[in-house]
Amino acid sequence: MSNAAKTGEDFEHGEREALTGGYVWLECQGEKYRTYYEVAGSGDVPLVLLHTASADSRQYRHLMNDEDILDRFTLYTFDMPWHGQTCPPLDTEWWSDDYQLTTDFYAEFVMTFVDAMGLDQPAVMGCSMGGAIVLELAISYATDLRAVIGLESTGFAPTRDIGYLDHPHINNEVVRPEWTYGLQAPQSPEKFRRESWWHYTQGGHGVYVGDLHFYTQDFDVREEVAAIDTEECGVYLLTGEYDFSASPGDTKEVAEKIEGVYFEVMEEMGHFPMVENPELFKQYIDPVLDDILSSA
Repeated sequence: MSNAAKTGEDFEHGEREALTGGYVWLECQGEKYRTYYEVAGSGDVPLVLLHTASADSRQYRHLMNDEDILDRFTLYTFDMPWHGQTCPPLDTEWWSDDYQLTTDFYAEFVMTFVDAMGLDQPAVMGCSMGGAIVLELAISYATDLRAVIGLESTGFAPTRDIGYLDHPHINNEVVRPEWTYGLQAPQSPEKFRRESWWHYTQGGHGVYVGDLHFYTQDFDVREEVAAIDTEECGVYLLTGEYDFSASPGDTKEVAEKIEGVYFEVMEEMGHFPMVENPELFKQYIDPVLDDILSSA
C-alpha cells in the first residue's frame, strides 16, 4: 500500500510491521530508566515522536507504518517514564512520592534519548504535552535539533487539569478515557476514536494527574517563545479545530510570537490527530515533512 499508512485491516495474516522495538537504559537527573522505544524507516533524517499525557508510543503506530514517510525519515518513538512499557526509576522508592512531571526533566529526558540513540540533528514532533515540550526544546536545545513540530501546542495551560481526576469518589479508569474521547472530532472514524479511547483506559494510577502537573504548575513559555530562532530550529504548529483542551486560539497565541513559524488549523480534527484520523492527518503533516526535508 503506497503513499499511505497501513491500518489493521491492511495487513495480511503473518505480515510483520515495519517497526521494531527494544529497550534502552537511560540515566536522567541521577535516576536510571528502562525505556521502551520503537524504530522504523530508512530515511536520512531522524524524526522523534512524543506521545500525549498518560498515553504511550502506540499513538504513532499509523505513522510508523507509513511507507512514504519511512522512505524519507527514520522514525523513533518511546514511552516516557511511568508510561506504557517504561517503568518508574527502578533503583529508588518511587512509590513513596506522587509522580509529577516537570519541564526540566521532560526536556532533558527527550534529549537524553536523542543522545543515547546517536541521533544527529533530529526533528522532534510531539502532541499535547509533547506539543508543549517541543517549544521548550526549541528554546533550550535549538542547536541540537533540525526542527520541532507541535501538535495541539500551548505555551501556558493552567486550566488543562479538570480538577477531579484524583478525587477518591471518581473512577479514574472510567473518567479518563471518556474525557479524552470527547476531545476528538466528530468526523474522525469511530474505530480510531475508540483506539484512542482504549489507550486511555490503561494509564498507570496517578500518571495523568502527574502529567497535568507539568501543564498547570510548571510549564510557562509565553515570553520565552519570542526568542526562538526558526532559522536555527524550524517550528511547525498544527492544531485541530475541535480541540477545546488546547484550542486553535491557544496555539495561535504562541505562533504570533515566533517569527518564521508555520501555523495551521487542522479542519475536522481534534486533540489526537495521529490516532483519530491518520489518513486526514497525513494531508496536513506531509507538507510539513517536505519542508523540513527541503531545508535539510
